[in-house]
Amino acid sequence: MNNNKKKKVLIVGASAKEYALAKYFAENDQIEEVYAAPGNEACEEFAKRIDIRETAVSELLEFVIKNDIDLTVACSADSIRADIATDFRENSQLIFAPDAESANFATSRSSAKKFLYKLHIPTPKFGVFEKSQLALDYLKNATYPLLITTDFDRENDVRTVCNNITQAQTCINDIFAQDNNKAVIEEYQYGHPFTFYVITDGYQAIPLGIVGDYKFREDGDAGLFTLGMGAFLPDYKISGEQVTNIMDRIINPILKALQSRQKPYVGIFGIEGVLKNDSAITVTGITPFLKDHDAQAVIKSIGCDLYNLFEACVNGYFADDYDDIPIKDLSIISCVLYSRKDKAVVTGLELADDTTDIGYFATSKNKFFEVLTNPGRTIVVTQSSATLTRAKELLYDNIENIYFDGIKYRHDICSE
Repeated sequence: MNNNKKKKVLIVGASAKEYALAKYFAENDQIEEVYAAPGNEACEEFAKRIDIRETAVSELLEFVIKNDIDLTVACSADSIRADIATDFRENSQLIFAPDAESANFATSRSSAKKFLYKLHIPTPKFGVFEKSQLALDYLKNATYPLLITTDFDRENDVRTVCNNITQAQTCINDIFAQDNNKAVIEEYQYGHPFTFYVITDGYQAIPLGIVGDYKFREDGDAGLFTLGMGAFLPDYKISGEQVTNIMDRIINPILKALQSRQKPYVGIFGIEGVLKNDSAITVTGITPFLKDHDAQAVIKSIGCDLYNLFEACVNGYFADDYDDIPIKDLSIISCVLYSRKDKAVVTGLELADDTTDIGYFATSKNKFFEVLTNPGRTIVVTQSSATLTRAKELLYDNIENIYFDGIKYRHDICSE
């Protein structure tokens, strides 16, 4: 990186992971300006929001060229599916993101399941259906409980763990009633959920961190099944031997398969897995980039400059510059605050201590500059300390100061 010239960065996306990354770059002395397209309202504290949709690739490209942006980071799955990476690279613009075809195994749940099955990577028994009647017929002889989701698994999409055929039928009808073109049905896996993140230039992959995941909205894994309600790292339940096995038997075969298709993946992806009681690991899904509820935690744990790291992947000297990624000796916990109401006033955010990070999904502000909730996942609170026990104590001490009408969060993160 040329230290004589400060850099301009564009973050593409609008949720909590984009907020976390934009904030990181805004605090980096080597960065001159951070732009977010479209970003969320909370980003305006430290980044310039650009009123361009994340899928409007031509407009984004025009903005980048006109404003001499040095690096674009496409965080959102929608922008990756719109193939922003291909258009940018064909126009000689640096972008940290995979092209749509290479990322299909991570942006489409049905493609992920088929890809894992083809590579003989352990994954739950599944079915992919484009017609509701075929899905309903499948339910008659299925083994319950079942996890039923849409193909793209977006924030407000249907996703449900169904314990019986009646629940499952309702879920399938809901999915197709919302004009989704696919339903993915798989056997739900009991055990410890985690996400194993790597960064790659398409040829070499290096671990970025292992995150323990909490998907259900209620304590004790009850209630709604969400995209994530909390996380902690390092995930002490995943052993060093299991890390090696994940790299050798999951990550590397994935990279080789993509290389054989001449579609190497440039960027970050996460292997979503379940550690079962017999210590076996089952891969339940794949995610492009970091997930909203754990992005701040992962970014906070990385002990090297992310601009340099991303630039090395894009420019082809990743393997020369990095043998591993330094990880800080920190324990970090994140908890999502879920809102059952729209535009409820949030209070107590200013009482968070200096070691606490507050991230935002799609909040807004009223005329008094008070933060207002969005329905569903609305705020993520991230706490770091020397130990997970202390991080947990501090996390919940700070959350107790935050309130809004309809607040919901898990009280049992890292309690096992």
